Amino acid sequence: MVDMDWKRKMVSSDLPNSPKLSSKLHVTIPSPFKIVPVSSPISCSAPALCSAYELYLRLPELRKLWSSRDFPQWTSEPILKPALQALEISFRLVFAVCSDTRPYINHREWNRRLDSLITKQIQLLAAICEDEEEEGVSAEDPVGDGRSSLSLLPQLATWRRSEALGKKILYTIDNEMSRCKYTLGLGEQNIAGKPNLRYDAICRPNEIYSLKDNPYADHIDNHENQTLYIIHQILESWIYASGNLLNRIVSSIEEEKFEKASNDVYLLEKIWKILAEIEDLHMLMDPEDFLKLKKQLQIKSTGKNDAFCFRSKGLVEMMKMSKDLRQKVPAVLAVEVDPTGGPRLQEAAMKLYARKTECDKIHLLQGMQAVEAAAKSFFFGYRQLVAAMMGSAEMNATASQESCDSLSQIFMEPTYFPSLDAAKTFLGEFWSHLG
Repeated sequence: MVDMDWKRKMVSSDLPNSPKLSSKLHVTIPSPFKIVPVSSPISCSAPALCSAYELYLRLPELRKLWSSRDFPQWTSEPILKPALQALEISFRLVFAVCSDTRPYINHREWNRRLDSLITKQIQLLAAICEDEEEEGVSAEDPVGDGRSSLSLLPQLATWRRSEALGKKILYTIDNEMSRCKYTLGLGEQNIAGKPNLRYDAICRPNEIYSLKDNPYADHIDNHENQTLYIIHQILESWIYASGNLLNRIVSSIEEEKFEKASNDVYLLEKIWKILAEIEDLHMLMDPEDFLKLKKQLQIKSTGKNDAFCFRSKGLVEMMKMSKDLRQKVPAVLAVEVDPTGGPRLQEAAMKLYARKTECDKIHLLQGMQAVEAAAKSFFFGYRQLVAAMMGSAEMNATASQESCDSLSQIFMEPTYFPSLDAAKTFLGEFWSHLG
C-alpha cells in the first residue's frame, strides 16, 4: 500500500480548494506498479512467407525509394518522402478503381472510402509539415515555383470518371496546407502564393509508377490482384514512415525535447488509425474474386499463429517499437525504476498530473497511451476483418492449441504503462471519495 499521508499532502497542496482526505479512506490500486519485461505475442511469420510477401509487393525496390536521401539537409525527408509516396500510390488506387469495369463493384462506396483515406493522409502530411521549424522557409527546404508534372493527381482531376474526386483532393490540399509554410504543388490553387514543394524530385512519381505491376500481373486474371497489391504498398509506405518517426520520438525524449516528442507521438497515433482505414478497404473487394485470388496466390493458414499481417516485418517492428515507448516513461518522469518494485514511478506521475507545471510531459504521456490504444485497435479490427473476408473458420485456424491466437493476445494483454494506469486509478478513486 502506498503512503496515504503523502498522497493527502500532495493532492491537497497542488489542487486548488481540495478538501482533506479522510484518514479512513482506503484506495485499491492495481498491481504491479513496476515496469517488468513483457514477452510480446507478436512475431514475424516464417522467413519463407515473409520473403514471398516482400517479393509480391516489390518491397526491396520500394525501400530504395523510401530510404533515398535527395536532400540530406532537410530533416523531414525520412518521414515525408515515404508519406508522399503513399499518397501518390493512393492516386494510382483511384485510377485502378475508376478503370474497373466489373458491373458488380460498389463504385460509389469506393469513391467515398478513397476520398476519406486520401483526405486523412493529406491532413497527416500537413501536420508533419506544420510541425517543422516555424521561422519560415529555410535554405534546406526543397521548394520552388514549379508544379508537379509527373503526379497522377492532375490527370485524375481532368478524367471524366475521376474528375469529381480529383478536384475534391486538390481542394483538400489547399485547405489542409493553409497553416504550412509551403504547399505540395500538385495543381492546387495556392491562392496564398506559397512556395511549392519539389514534389517530383522528392516523391519520384515516375519511379513509383514503374512499380505498378506485381510479379503475378501477367498470369493471374483477377482484378483484385491489382487492388490487393496497391493497398498493401500504401500500407507499407506508411509503416516505413512510422519507423523513422519512432526513431525521432526516442531521440527527442533522450534530448528532453518533450514538446517535440509530444507532437510526434500524436502523429504516430494517426498513422495507426490510417493503417486501420487502409485495411478496411479490403471489405470493398468482391468476396468470390478475393477468395479466388487467395487460392491463386497460395495464401493459406498453417495453424501456427500465421495471420497474414505478421508477414510484414515492418508492421511487426512498428508494433514492437510502439510498445517499447514504455521504456521511456522513467526518463520523462525523471525518476529511476524502483528495483524493489515500489510505486516510485506512480508517485512521480501523480505529482506531474496534479501540479500541471510541466504540461509538455503530460501531453507526451497521454500521447503514448493514445498510441497504445490505436495499435491495439488496429489488431482487433484486423482480426474482425479476416473473419469477415475469409470466414471465421479461417480466423480460428490461426489459433494455437495452447492459447488464443496472437492477434487476440495483442489487444487482450495488460497495459503497456502500468505506472500511469495506477496513478490515474488512484487519482480517480481519490476524487470519487470527496463527495
